[in-house]
Order: sequence, then structure tokens, then C-alpha cells
Amino acid sequence: MTVIGAGVAGLACATELHARGVEVTVVDRAAGLGAEACSWWAGGMLAPWCELASADPAVARLGSEAAEWWQQHSGGVVRRGTLVLALGRDAGELRQFARRTKQFESLDAAQIDVLEPALAGRFRRGLLFPSEAHLDPRAATATLAQRLHEAGTPVRWRTAAEQAPPADLVLDCRGLAARDELDDLRGVKGEMLLVRSGEISLTRTIRLLHPRTPVYIVPRGDGLYMIGATMIENSERSRISARSMLELLGAAYALHPAFGEAEIVEIGVDARPAFADNLPRLRRRGSTLFVNGLYRHGLLLSPALARMAADTALDAQHVPEVMDENCP
Repeated sequence: MTVIGAGVAGLACATELHARGVEVTVVDRAAGLGAEACSWWAGGMLAPWCELASADPAVARLGSEAAEWWQQHSGGVVRRGTLVLALGRDAGELRQFARRTKQFESLDAAQIDVLEPALAGRFRRGLLFPSEAHLDPRAATATLAQRLHEAGTPVRWRTAAEQAPPADLVLDCRGLAARDELDDLRGVKGEMLLVRSGEISLTRTIRLLHPRTPVYIVPRGDGLYMIGATMIENSERSRISARSMLELLGAAYALHPAFGEAEIVEIGVDARPAFADNLPRLRRRGSTLFVNGLYRHGLLLSPALARMAADTALDAQHVPEVMDENCP
């Protein structure tokens, strides 16, 4: 089989197929792993229960297997949960978040101080989702590619889709590039920052709720933090706006003033591929199985989507939950 696209979806599909004894060829038009893939700028949150606040319940159900899959195939999963906070004036946002989600513990100020001493005295109430996790997407995808290479399934970089070797079945995992075949695929722009601070130490993902721009802050180690992310309905993959920069930095500063002195290491902008309901699809057309529409849930949903893609590829009668054969 051939997998087109070496982003998180393509690498996950190739890994899942290889684990089942399938000979796989992976091709990608890029020169190597890097910013052309949406996963390069992903937060890396494996947070299915928090996603219930705004996503379909299927996201939590499918995403609940992500942490185990990533730990098995790449390692590096940090299992310290997600801490959800809100400033005093936004306490209503925290109550609303609690009503919409599951699998959390309510915390008071003393409990928050114990969990994250750097935030001591700053928040009165919070929610801890103890079973959630995070990882470094760049390290995780690099490990998948390296393990595939070591197992005899290298990625052929600088190889366009039309240059891929013939195969009985092709898994098209090109993300937004597949709009030449999937007319209903759209882009949702996201902007994020990677900053470094030696003045604050956080050990788990923090979500700071705000009625206009809720943000997440994910520790990457060595004083690095990913701050994100906006969601804008267009397919632009460059140019962060001044407004977005101010909102992201303002939210981080509101969490802790030490972020005001942080070094901005990288500014990331990309567009996530999404269908109308923001749920992924497996869509078969002849000898091509399209694996797409991960939206902002790439790391969270790629394991389940890869598992279902492999099931479908190996069993023509198998119809997974996200199969969408009748759409154009």
C-alpha cells in the first residue's frame, strides 16, 4: 500500500499498517519533516475530555485512546492532566466549561497552589482533568518517521503524489492539499507562539478560559511553552495578525506576569483541514482511501483514524464510524 502525506495522519496510518504486517510506501512532496505539516505547530494536547466543551462527543470517545497509542509508538507522553483556570471576572466561563465536560475534579485555591506552585495565590477555582496528557508533536512525529525507517518503511521525501509507486490501495493523507479531490474540505487558520521563560515553571497543560480568546499553554521542557491558538475561518497559512499576537501574549501574561518577559522563539501560523462538522472522514473513491478532516484534533484523533483506516484497508466489508462513502 502507499500512503501519500507524511504529516501526523500519514505517519500514524503507515505505523498502524506496518504493525499489522503490511508493506507500506510513504511519499511526501516536502523536503522533510517541518513547518509544511500542521502537526509542526500543534499544541500536542491529548485532552479528550476538555474537548467536550466545544466538540462533538465523538472527539472524546475516539480521542480517549490517543495517549496509550502515542506512548506505545513514540513515547514521550506526559501524563499530568490538564488544569483549567479562569480569572475572577470570568468565573462563569469555568462553570460553563464544567457543565459541558466530564472526568474532572474541582479544585480550590490551596489545591491549585499545590499542583502548580508558580501560580500560587493567583486563582481561586479550577478544574483538573487528571487522565489527560500532552506530548511534543515534533518529537513524536520524528520518532514515528525514524521507527518506520528502521523497520524498512522510509518516507520518500520530495516525491509528489503522482510519482508514488502503483498500489492496490492508496491512502491519501495530504490534508488541505487534497482539496483538489475533496471539494468540501476547508481550512481553519490557527496562530500560536513558542516562548521561553526561565522565570516560571509549569508542569502540565494549562487552559485559561476567556469569553473571547481562550488559550492553552503547554510546557515543552527547558523553559519552552507553546501558547495557542486562534481559530479563524480561512485557509491562510502565513502572517500572524497584530491582534492575535496581542491576545495570545495578553492571555499568557494574565496567567502569570513572568510571561511578559519571555523570549518569543517562534511564531506559527497554519490552516487545519476540516469538514463542515469539524469531524474527520474516511472517504473511499475507487482505489483511494482519503484520510482527512482532523481539524485541530490531529494528535488526538490520528490514532483512532489510523486504526479505522487500517481496518478498512484490510477488510473491504468493514465500515468504521467515520466512513463517508456517499459524500461527493
